[in-house]
Amino acid sequence: MPSGPAVYYVAIDDGGSRGVRFGCNDSLVPVRSGVATDDPLTTALGRLFDPANTTAQESGLYNALSGSALHFVSGYFSGTTVVVDLSGSLRPGGVCDNPRIEAQLTQTIVAATGASRAEIYIDGKTLDEALSLR
Repeated sequence: MPSGPAVYYVAIDDGGSRGVRFGCNDSLVPVRSGVATDDPLTTALGRLFDPANTTAQESGLYNALSGSALHFVSGYFSGTTVVVDLSGSLRPGGVCDNPRIEAQLTQTIVAATGASRAEIYIDGKTLDEALSLR
């Protein structure tokens, strides 16, 4: 059984039957692959951002970040919050992708680090600001 960090994908319009219900009646579903690493955050985000990663499709899930070109820059703890800096561009596929992108990033980061919450920045803008520019 894979023991690598969980990466979160979306079960579209399944009403929470496969995971936590959010957004446009979707579910957030954790998928583990690979083996445990010394740097679960870099590993998890690398899998989430890798355009060649077919884990979501193979599991019948959707990756709202598949059209984006993001890269992990750094991450650090500020109390119980993990602050993550990314670079690149977001390319949501529609209005329902905004909550999907936010949920996928936040849950993947929190699960990988054990933090209680995540602050996410893309090229210096908060995730909310980056999504609102789309």
